Amino acid sequence: MYEVDRNRFEELVSAAVSALPGAFRDRIANLEIIVEDWARSEDYGQMGIGPGSTLLGVYRGIPLPLRRGYNMALPDTIVIFQQPIQQLSGDAADLAERVNHVVRHEVAHYFGISDERLREIDAY
Repeated sequence: MYEVDRNRFEELVSAAVSALPGAFRDRIANLEIIVEDWARSEDYGQMGIGPGSTLLGVYRGIPLPLRRGYNMALPDTIVIFQQPIQQLSGDAADLAERVNHVVRHEVAHYFGISDERLREIDAY
């Protein structure tokens, strides 16, 4: 387990977003990316998994390709869960890589890419 304070963890998340390819990063709009300690019970329900599972991040919103009449809407949200990511991390480099992976994964959901498709392209 490798721990950092919330400010440092948020810096890692910001760096991961900044490192996204420009073709994706420049198309992100009306999306908030935040950090929470742990997933909520409704996050497990949304994902169709039990509370004994580990969630590292979640996308709460309507994927970009499914949006119709999406004016004046509150931002969608990507939540990165700090505590479970830290529990899996062995050192600073491992933590940064895990944060990068989770951010990329959740941003893929924002763009409408499913878990199945991520597995197909070996990006899971």
